[in-house]
Amino acid sequence: MLIKKTKKSQLKESQLTSETHYLDRRSLLKKLGLGLASLPFIPSAQAGLFDLFSNDPSAADNSGLIFQREKLTYSSHPRYQLLKPLTPEKKILQYNNFYEFGTGKADPFEYGQQFKVKPWSLTIDGLVDKPITLNYEDLLKRFDIEERFYRMRCVEGWSMNIPWLGFTLATLLKSVSVQSGAKYVHFETLHDEQQMRGQASRRIGGSIDYPYVEALRLDEAMNPLTLLSVGLYGKTLAPQNGAPIRLVVPWKYGFKGIKSIVRITLTDKQPLNTWKKIAHSEYGFYANVNPNVDHPRWSQASERFIGEGNVFAQTRKDTLMFNGYGDEVAHLYKNLDLTRNY
Repeated sequence: MLIKKTKKSQLKESQLTSETHYLDRRSLLKKLGLGLASLPFIPSAQAGLFDLFSNDPSAADNSGLIFQREKLTYSSHPRYQLLKPLTPEKKILQYNNFYEFGTGKADPFEYGQQFKVKPWSLTIDGLVDKPITLNYEDLLKRFDIEERFYRMRCVEGWSMNIPWLGFTLATLLKSVSVQSGAKYVHFETLHDEQQMRGQASRRIGGSIDYPYVEALRLDEAMNPLTLLSVGLYGKTLAPQNGAPIRLVVPWKYGFKGIKSIVRITLTDKQPLNTWKKIAHSEYGFYANVNPNVDHPRWSQASERFIGEGNVFAQTRKDTLMFNGYGDEVAHLYKNLDLTRNY
C-alpha cells in the first residue's frame, strides 16, 4: 500500500511487459524461488507484479460456468449513478484478487464455481447490545438494497468502475446497538479448506495465514459510503467477487474490501489486518488511496483503468486522492498524518 517516502519515479507503460509475454505467475515465482513473504524486499519489482504475471481472463472460457447468480430487487441511489464508463461485467467477473481460490487473476473465476453460499451465517458480535446471526435470506431481504456506482482502486495500480448492490454497513451496525466503548469493526472471511483451495495450500494461497481478516475504525464503518455488497450488475455476487456478502469502502485500496464475510466483531482495540501482518511497511491499517505517497515498488500517482477491450490495454489515468471521495471522507482524517498512517 503506502510507504513513508514519496518516490520520484513513476511506472510508465513502456516498462510494462507486452501481453504476448505474460506468464503464469505461480510458475514464474516458483522458478525465481520467490515466496509471497520475500516480495516486499525485491527492490526491482514494479507496479502490479502479481497483476502482470497473471493469466489473461479476457480469454476465459464460460462453458464451465456452474455457479448461478440470482436477480435482485433494488432501488437506485441517484447520487451514485453518474459514474462512467462502467467496467464490463465480464471483466469484473473474470479479473480478481481472491487468494482463497488462488493467486492468479483468473483463478477465482476458475476455481470458485462450486462454492456454496447456502446455508450461510454472518455473526455480528463483540461490543454490541443485540448480537445477531444472519442467514443467506436475511442478507438479501432484511435490508433495503440499492445500486451504487463506485470507483474501485487496487493497490497494484489498476482500477474498475463497478455497479454494486448492497446496503450501508451503518444500517447493520445500528440494528445491533453498538456499545459506547467500541472503536473498531473487525471482519473475518469464511475459512473452509474444502471449498477454498488456496486456504488448503500455502503454495496456492499465497502463504497467507487464513482466515483473512480486515478492520475499520468505527467512524469509517459508519460513513454513508461504506457498503456491504450482496451483488453487482443486477444479480447476487459470484464467488470470485465475494459471495454472498463483502465489504466495499470506495476511498480505500481494494484489499480492504474483505470478501465472503462470516463474522463482524465490534472491539475497543485496533485489529491487525492480514496484509499489514504480512508486510507492514507496504500495507497499512488505513489503506486510503493516496497518489502522493508511493508503494515501495511502484508509484501510486496513476492507475490502469479496466474498461472495454483487453484488460491489458495500456491506458492510464491520474489517481485521485481518496479515490475521488474526499468531499465525503477527508474530515475523518483531519488531524491524521496520512504519510505516516498509510
